[in-house]
Amino acid sequence: MKIDYINEVAFVQGLKKGDSKAYTYLVETYHHKLCNYAFGLTGDYDLSEDIVQNVFIKIWKQRKKLKDDVDLKNYLYKSVYNCFVDQYRKIRPVFSLEKVHIDSLRVFVQEDSENSLERLIAQVKMEIENLPPKCKQAFVLSKQDGLTNIEIAEYLNISPKSVEGHITKAFSILRKSLDGKMKGVFLLLFGMDLKREV
Repeated sequence: MKIDYINEVAFVQGLKKGDSKAYTYLVETYHHKLCNYAFGLTGDYDLSEDIVQNVFIKIWKQRKKLKDDVDLKNYLYKSVYNCFVDQYRKIRPVFSLEKVHIDSLRVFVQEDSENSLERLIAQVKMEIENLPPKCKQAFVLSKQDGLTNIEIAEYLNISPKSVEGHITKAFSILRKSLDGKMKGVFLLLFGMDLKREV
């Protein structure tokens, strides 16, 4: 049976005292939402689960340091974000963790709704879907599937120059259609800055 708390202060106080019921409530309330958020950052289900589990463990170990009036939801999302950044640094060269990437992620963490990142990702994908058919096909094969221009040319039976033209046109359209936050999501999804693409 799910435990409920009169208010968040009582809940946080329960956590600080080491109440296992409070910890159970924490996991039941936030696990799924945090995993969805982490997946939006990583694109990897297993890594997302690991990140959220590590956040819960860290909070339990440091529970006595929590302030009674802490905004727990915001604290949890920021913790997931910080853990993601730590993982990112381990799996990619430090120099590739561009400031603009981190700044764009920080915007999502500060958003009040946990669905904001998912909504923005959906909007970016919709803009990609709205690209002219040949542009979309070349773009997806290149940036999502990781094919080279020569491989795409062979697959689509067109010249490499045509492939380059379609991808350049796709970037041009996306640059105009995506606003600031969506450009941040684009960077998150594809590891590239629209401003730097031809």
